[in-house]
Amino acid sequence: MITVTDKAAEQVKRIKTQQSLDDTFGLRVSVQGGGCSGLSYGLDFDNEQHEGDQVFEDKGIKVFVDMKSFLYLAGTTLDFSDGLNGKGFHFINPNASRTCGCGESFSA
Repeated sequence: MITVTDKAAEQVKRIKTQQSLDDTFGLRVSVQGGGCSGLSYGLDFDNEQHEGDQVFEDKGIKVFVDMKSFLYLAGTTLDFSDGLNGKGFHFINPNASRTCGCGESFSA
C-alpha cells in the first residue's frame, strides 16, 4: 500500500481544484531509471486505471501505481513539506537503501 499524509492530501486536493480536475482524477506514482541515485520518482494526475495497476485510496486520494513501480514503492508514504528545508512532495520509502541529497532519487 501507499499512504498519503494529511498535508499531502490537502495539497493534492488544492492542486486538483486549481487545475479544475474532477474526482475521477487521482495520483499516478511511478519509478523511472535516472537521477543521481539510479531511480527517480514520478508523480502526475491520471484518471485511468491501466492493466496491472495497483490502486489505493487514502484520505480521499486515489493512487495508481504500475506493478513494476510498486515493487519499489510498497509501504511508501507520500508527504508534503512547506518548510524552510524545501517545499514539495516527499517520498518516505522504506525500500530505499540510499537517497540523494535532493530526495528525488534513490536506489533499492
